[in-house]
Amino acid sequence: MKTLKRLSIVLLALTTVLLFNVWRLPGAHTAGALPPLTDIDATAVAQRLSGAVRIPTISYGEKVKNDLAQLAALAEYLKKTFPRLHTQLKRETVAGHSLLFTWTGADANAKPILLMAHQDVVPIEPGTEKLWEHPAFSGDIAEGFVWGRGALDDKGSLMAQLEAIDSLLAAGFKPVRTVMLALGHDEEIGGREGAVKIAELLKSRGLHFEFALDEGGSISEGIIAGVKTPVASIMAAEKGYASFRLTTRDAGGHSSRPPPQTAVGRLARAVARVQDAPLPTRLAAPVTDMLDRLAPEMPFMRRLLIANRWLFGPLLRRQMAQASITNAMVRTTTAPTMFHAGIKDNVLPSEAYAVINFRLLPGDTGPQLEAYIREVVDDEGVEVTHEGFAPREASPVADASSPSFALIAKTVQDVFPDVVVSTGIVIGGTDLRNYVGLYEHRYNFAPFRIRPDDLVRIHGHNERLSVDDYVRGIEFYRRLMRNAAS
Repeated sequence: MKTLKRLSIVLLALTTVLLFNVWRLPGAHTAGALPPLTDIDATAVAQRLSGAVRIPTISYGEKVKNDLAQLAALAEYLKKTFPRLHTQLKRETVAGHSLLFTWTGADANAKPILLMAHQDVVPIEPGTEKLWEHPAFSGDIAEGFVWGRGALDDKGSLMAQLEAIDSLLAAGFKPVRTVMLALGHDEEIGGREGAVKIAELLKSRGLHFEFALDEGGSISEGIIAGVKTPVASIMAAEKGYASFRLTTRDAGGHSSRPPPQTAVGRLARAVARVQDAPLPTRLAAPVTDMLDRLAPEMPFMRRLLIANRWLFGPLLRRQMAQASITNAMVRTTTAPTMFHAGIKDNVLPSEAYAVINFRLLPGDTGPQLEAYIREVVDDEGVEVTHEGFAPREASPVADASSPSFALIAKTVQDVFPDVVVSTGIVIGGTDLRNYVGLYEHRYNFAPFRIRPDDLVRIHGHNERLSVDDYVRGIEFYRRLMRNAAS
């Protein structure tokens, strides 16, 4: 009886602690109505974005395919479209095609701010052309959208920033702190010629920014399970990047006399071992902050798990690992992406190789990852080497309690009063990864709404941007520069 009584007391105490932690969370967000924006000519700005989309500034993996004349055409288009901006701001061309704009502030001692976007877009996958409702580089304006490759990624941000500055110039606004725009031309293939060169130039001038803001976050609707309120994710870090090549070799010969283990068979087994042994899950700082901010919008049981991670952490991580998006937030991901072997169906290849791509959580390193691959493969006949450039670790984690974050968050809620502001980690990569050491704080956010069907449009077919969302994005950048540079 005494044991049962003690157990009851323990359970009561534990329940009290768990519920107290849930109740400590702030209350759910109360949505406000979106105010109308009447001073931005939606038709005119949509037409100007359409003109930028029509210029196919494609970055291919094989640089010899890249048509640099299209980048020159876009630069000329921007010059003709925004003559006032090009007259009043300093424009520099870096590494042939990247653009750097400087809007000099009145206070030389105030730290500048850096806004970023990129000019290039990914190719259209061969064979998918007919899947586009509007041709990929038509820039068609139809059904309330601007259609075409780059509308969302990332010419929408690029043009919205330029529209915002041009509007402020027309209104006679003069910044107190300097505002700079860095528009890289090869982000889709790593930014090695664009963002890297701009960063080197800025470092050589001794510049240090109060904050830098690039793409990578957005306003999601109906994407986060259990959250009905739109979520504006101002990302505080981005994952690292590493690719490893696994190579096997054999004597080759005729396929009618195969050895017990071929180069292809050995390689397939090695790749399967790596894929079947994912790295462990864990909750990094940007993700725990995201969960705490979103918990008030979630059902009670999920709030219970989040508020008591000390107890339910493993269960929470298992739940997050069930969906690809949240799985990418809680582990360094493993993705076999390339497999190459053989020249003919009756010839045993003497060499076979595969490439596995990893996106690293903060805290994971290239050497650790390489050691993990070798341990999992457990085959001295499989050679493990870096593919492309050396592994790049995750970015430093920005402070989501800084005045800069608060300023961006306030601007978001001024323009989008229906959202709850959160943070998180960029699971892909952006040009901002090349600017480490140049800023006090780094954040990733583009002020456009992403709905479930938009996830497959980015880098897929039927990419588009709502005209209404685009107008509100212009207003976001306009207010951000007024708030940050006044």
